[in-house]
Amino acid sequence: MSDEVAKAVEECARAAKQAAPSLATAADEAIDAALTAMARRLLENREAVLEANGADVAKAREEGMSAGLLDRLTITEQRLTGMAEQLRLLAGAPHQERSIPVRSLDGGLRLVERRRPVGVIGANYEARPNVTVDVASQLVKSRNAGVLRTGSAALGSAQRLLDVVIAPALAEAGIEPDAIQLVPRVEREAATALVQLPALVPLVILRGSGESTRALATEAAVHGVRTLAHADGGGVLYVDEAADPDKVRALVVDSLDRLGVCNRLNLLLIHSAVHDTMWPVIEGALAERRVSPSLPPYEHAIGYEWALDSDREATVTVARVAGLGEAVRIANEQTSGLAAGIATEDESAAEAFFDGYTGTGVFWNAPTRLLDGFKLLAVPETGINLDKVPGPRGPVTYTDLYVRQFAVLPERP
Repeated sequence: MSDEVAKAVEECARAAKQAAPSLATAADEAIDAALTAMARRLLENREAVLEANGADVAKAREEGMSAGLLDRLTITEQRLTGMAEQLRLLAGAPHQERSIPVRSLDGGLRLVERRRPVGVIGANYEARPNVTVDVASQLVKSRNAGVLRTGSAALGSAQRLLDVVIAPALAEAGIEPDAIQLVPRVEREAATALVQLPALVPLVILRGSGESTRALATEAAVHGVRTLAHADGGGVLYVDEAADPDKVRALVVDSLDRLGVCNRLNLLLIHSAVHDTMWPVIEGALAERRVSPSLPPYEHAIGYEWALDSDREATVTVARVAGLGEAVRIANEQTSGLAAGIATEDESAAEAFFDGYTGTGVFWNAPTRLLDGFKLLAVPETGINLDKVPGPRGPVTYTDLYVRQFAVLPERP
């Protein structure tokens, strides 16, 4: 790693830490005013943001970026309006209780759980400029300063969003604008530098491809930095023998509205008893989305994540299974554990699927695309955590970005 890259990341981290108290001590009204100002400034500076994003997209297209990744990189008029609406909704969302009574103790004492900001939280993500706003807004709502690092493809868009939306909105609300930092380097080494600063950035949110994210998580562990990692994705749909063909068709179509996202349909498992009758319905739905089925014999793992394959992202793996038990086993053992759904009219089958699948999100006659902070919880997310240990799992939002502090005080008179 070059000294220049490491120095740039550390400078951002130090600036964020210095400004962090301004966020940590801000009143609820100031926090919500900042988020409301971000929404207003995003719309007021629509042309400037779209211009910067257009330059990023044009450059990425010239460099051969795949259609799915280009879609993730692009801010459309509709998406920009949606980003502003999410900011307004977040501003109106309730704040976390900062002090929660737990119990009375002997000796006239009482126990209180206090919820405190982490301080400074880092975030590493790739070519998704909307994530800059999503993460920054969640950090502000949770009163955490942040150091954001995005891939080179989206850096121009992210910088414009920081300059004309995020920083001035914080200043307008009386909060130090330096509380949200953007690493101004395009080198991938910057991500590695971000997970090597435990005294400045003790927690880093990692979003991206499985391989790169796991490598960063390993590096972070070496340096004593905790991570919330969103490494792998891919939604699973099991078509049960009691499935309704019209619902199956709708589920397939609705699950493939965007191909470059983690919660899209990735693996389709069909009960052997209905395979032949369901296949024409499914084949038509895939064709409607211009998606090709990968059929046996496979040259890839059955849970291979197509969204990360720039050459074959318009693909869904299709497999015949003997029944619900085999479908659950495959979903648990051969996929990422992000999300799986069952299409069935049999409530007992749905309950068995829910009991058997151990992944983060489970769905009955509903698309896995719903595993998203805004769609499920009506607030943006910083990412989807797939950990199988206690802690925030699923869409991570501002309500998860705190540390507990136990306080013992005298009982009130």
